[in-house]
Amino acid sequence: MTATLTPTESPSPVLPDAESVYKRPSWFRRRFTVIATLTVLIVVLVGYVIGPMIATARRSLSQDRIDTVGFSFQAWADFFLSNAQRSAIVGSITLSILSVIVAGLLGTGMAVLLTRWEFPGRRICQVLALLPIALPPLMGVWSFKLLFGVGGRIPFAFQEWFGIPQQDLWLQGLAGVLIVHAMTMYPYFYLTVSAALMSADVSLEEASYSMGASKLRTWLKVVLPMLTPAVVAGALITFMSSMSSYTAPLLFQYTDVMTQQVVIAKSNGDMRLASIIATTLAVISIVFLAVIRGYEQRKIYRTQSKGGGRRRSTVTSPLGKTVIAVVAIPLTIFLILPIIMILVLSFTAKGGWLNTILPTSFTVDWYAQMFSGFEFWRPVTNSLLMSLIAVGAAVVLGAGAAYVMSRMKFKGKLALDIAIMLPWALPGTVVAINLITAFSSPSPFAMGQVLVGTFAIVPLAYFVRFNPLVFRSSSASWAQLDPNLEDAARSLGATWWYTFRKVVLPLVSRGIMAGALLAFVDGVGEFVSSVLLYSPSWTPLSIEILNQNYQGNIGTGSVYGMIQVGLVLIVLIITRQMESRANAASIPSS
Repeated sequence: MTATLTPTESPSPVLPDAESVYKRPSWFRRRFTVIATLTVLIVVLVGYVIGPMIATARRSLSQDRIDTVGFSFQAWADFFLSNAQRSAIVGSITLSILSVIVAGLLGTGMAVLLTRWEFPGRRICQVLALLPIALPPLMGVWSFKLLFGVGGRIPFAFQEWFGIPQQDLWLQGLAGVLIVHAMTMYPYFYLTVSAALMSADVSLEEASYSMGASKLRTWLKVVLPMLTPAVVAGALITFMSSMSSYTAPLLFQYTDVMTQQVVIAKSNGDMRLASIIATTLAVISIVFLAVIRGYEQRKIYRTQSKGGGRRRSTVTSPLGKTVIAVVAIPLTIFLILPIIMILVLSFTAKGGWLNTILPTSFTVDWYAQMFSGFEFWRPVTNSLLMSLIAVGAAVVLGAGAAYVMSRMKFKGKLALDIAIMLPWALPGTVVAINLITAFSSPSPFAMGQVLVGTFAIVPLAYFVRFNPLVFRSSSASWAQLDPNLEDAARSLGATWWYTFRKVVLPLVSRGIMAGALLAFVDGVGEFVSSVLLYSPSWTPLSIEILNQNYQGNIGTGSVYGMIQVGLVLIVLIITRQMESRANAASIPSS
């Protein structure tokens, strides 16, 4: 039987009249998506990132402490002559550098311990070591205070067990903030260094040993230099996070940081001083980002060998296994103590944990509030709604910008890339002050409305802060996608939109979703910018936790904290499943 081609059937792309099927679109049609995306991107950057930064810098030069009146450098001179402000600048930089050191040592040590050697319980330790990622920012710091701060359970236990006065072990001020930063920011180093160690080439070390080098010299001259990019990446994230840290200095009463001074100035109604501090914070963060970027470009550590990845060394002697397990397991449990603390507090009755090492009275009343009505869930739904709005906008703009930046060539591409990533380098307090400055009066970028004090300004802040996460994650996926796939689909007669939906989007969706999930996690627990922007009628989850704790309702705050931990864990599980499927799909079948 001979098949005939009817007019209703799709014509074959190899027919002689294929040129009539695939006509080269006009310049405008080919560039419409690029032009539209760039236009929206530039409007967003000017209206919500660069414009507010300029407005903040301009307000810092005003003569009036509240309104933008006149032009004067006197406030800046007074700022640098103030002992309190100079101490805050030095304190912020010192805290960030020390945080990089302590978190780097802890994270790198954990990565080496759990990646290089095989020992009983290693897999469990690897899972537990990632749990601090799910620690709620505010409730997590509060649990640190209850563990190590004034009246903390650990100093109390040492007094009961060993007779050491608990006052001698209380952590307050800089020491308290450092332990919080070390135990919450070490995953930045742990993740990057672990990945680097897993992909390291064993032949390099074997070559070093064959030439007579000792293990110490091999580590110093071969292994550690190869880990430099991973350590630098962790240091960059840690430094930026430390510069924007607000909750830990707040609860451990360390006021010599600029984030604290921004909030104090804003609370006192001195928006000029708040703008000066925010501008200074932004400059320091941008300079550090530029220095790190420059260092990364000058220092290149790259292997040219084609050897396989390293296999973990198996400890064979019982003594060796015992030593490593004794070090790794207690250290891992110690690192997740804050999450354990939140869980225990959520079941502890009010007044049931005062003068004892462990709670004496338990209850499920705090969890019973979950069924008391919608009012209990309002902060949760507020944060979910704000995060979803921000992430939805970030996915559209971030993924679109990543496509344009990776596929198109145009002048000013590098400057645009820096502008897109700029909010990631700015502390949350700076972003908040910028938006307050820009939208405290009617603005064309707010449809002529005042956004300060409304619901819209909080998801806008989340969008500005977390759009770089979606953009960078999407850019990585676009970079791995061969443009020839698109060209092949277009040559077969498919339209650009059909090619994008059926070919491109399925291949890059995992990268876009990974960035979206990370942004969603950060949005649900965001506190630093929320504390400056939220309105009482739209209280986010992090602010409600703060309110409950200050009212003495630690149990309620802990339940909210566990809800947040659960949400973050769900997102992390989804992310890990996506990564596992992507890795499985990338392995060719034999």
